[in-house]
Amino acid sequence: MGYKSDIEIAREADKKKIQEIGIKLGIESKDLLPYGHDKAKVSQEFINSVQGNKNGKLVLVTAINPTPAGEGKTTTTVGLGDGLNRIGKKAAVCIREASLGPNFGMKGGAAGGGYAQVVPMEDMNLHFTGDFHAITSAHSLLSAMLDNHIYWGNECDIDIRRVQWKRVVDMNDRALRQITASLGGVANGFPREAGFDITVASEVMAILCLAKDLKDLEKRLGDMIVAYRRDRSPVFCRDIKAEGAMTVLLKDAMQPNLVQTLENNPAFVHGGPFANIAHGCNSVIATTTALKIADFVVTEAGFGADLGAEKFMNIKCRKAGLSPDCVVLVATVRAMKMNGGVAKADLGAENVDAVNEGCANLGRHIGNLKSFGVPVVVAINHFVTDTDAEVQAVKDYVATQGSEAILSRHWELGSEGSADLATRVAEIAESGESKFAPIYEDDMPLMSKIETIAKKIYHADDVIADTKIRDQLKLWEEQGYGNLPICMAKTQYSFSTDPSLRGAPTGHSVPVREVRLSAGAGFVVVVCGEIMTMPGLPRVPSAENIHLNDDGQIEGLF
Repeated sequence: MGYKSDIEIAREADKKKIQEIGIKLGIESKDLLPYGHDKAKVSQEFINSVQGNKNGKLVLVTAINPTPAGEGKTTTTVGLGDGLNRIGKKAAVCIREASLGPNFGMKGGAAGGGYAQVVPMEDMNLHFTGDFHAITSAHSLLSAMLDNHIYWGNECDIDIRRVQWKRVVDMNDRALRQITASLGGVANGFPREAGFDITVASEVMAILCLAKDLKDLEKRLGDMIVAYRRDRSPVFCRDIKAEGAMTVLLKDAMQPNLVQTLENNPAFVHGGPFANIAHGCNSVIATTTALKIADFVVTEAGFGADLGAEKFMNIKCRKAGLSPDCVVLVATVRAMKMNGGVAKADLGAENVDAVNEGCANLGRHIGNLKSFGVPVVVAINHFVTDTDAEVQAVKDYVATQGSEAILSRHWELGSEGSADLATRVAEIAESGESKFAPIYEDDMPLMSKIETIAKKIYHADDVIADTKIRDQLKLWEEQGYGNLPICMAKTQYSFSTDPSLRGAPTGHSVPVREVRLSAGAGFVVVVCGEIMTMPGLPRVPSAENIHLNDDGQIEGLF
């Protein structure tokens, strides 16, 4: 039996006008700023008007460490949202926007898959409403103003050897990781080493996703550290006088985007920091707005729970005062087999022993999530090759961990296939069982916070950091930044910093290569192992297969 591709399914969707979707959440047409017929931004006036409403229930969807076999976190998020609406709950989905980098690289888009998708899929995975372009432009404006400041006399006395502010572009381009800027003589400024990150790693992206409103956005932008003087004192964005103009560029981008699922249920798509190099959650303003106008909000955190969920709990919830009522941990039988040592080409054959062997990864994630005081449900994202015995093996294992695993067939059947999962999630969320708390306190030393994450979440023996890094952390504490949370930049493929170590490795160490202070966003980025804040393209990038067909329709996007 053949199955339609994601883009074919999306193309056949019976989309409603976005005004009809808004009505489901009590958003009138006057409060929607349409981008075409099927997407719109929600006005700040509307957002302000609902702040007195009671919050709905918050459900976080996360996953095991990603494998080439696939997990389906976004697919499950969308499927669960549709399932909750199917069983009579007023639910909205909150997910991130897609970056062009992985779309044309190897990861693909971020709109879900099968019959659990957000549409318009093509728009979402390409330029959408221009938010990422606005972030790139705002970031680039500061880059230009910083070098211009140095050119015209350097009033702030910036040490050009200590410029911290990199440039960004929303594309995987390894050639830009390290560059030399301002070559060509006096007219072009002072030559210095520079580099690019991908837009989703920009502190501006993090700020947009954590800011409560435009005033908060402008303050946070002003607080960003762009360089240091010879005496090591920081130079802020506000010293360059760029924060006002940057806010103007980001004014529309701050407003959450409303779209719909294939089943015409509301979905907010806003912000897109990667979880392996940034904090991996959609915007606070989208999530908090959804909570005021829906009874259930289903959101996701990027990559495995060791990254996305950890940052959701320790950064986003801490900063926004959120508390998840239930966590859904996504796993697949195929991924369990791969963690159990089965090659990708052999995943189609039944192998219960490999499933049991690979469940160690799942078990560790369950334990980690429970350490935050939240109830955990495992969603087995169904593949047509899964056998009953393999599914039962996962269910049996999860039961030994004090949780429950539920098979969900949303990819194939939409909400009909996720209704059982939705029913159980709703019961748990409404029970008041959650006793959420972050795993470290604000006043803990920065190094101790890093060690807490490494030992409690990654199950590492120790953290390797040289004296230079430890001294830098102490200096930031002395400057008043010691209460900030930690944002770990680490491979998504393993609990360790070695992407080849699958399962539940122990006896490993976490080497810290670099630390960066994101004073505006309000966290310290800790770069571990080989992770790059500017990814590269694979040997055969997805872009080679993306094209327009004879009818002018996009092909190859996934």
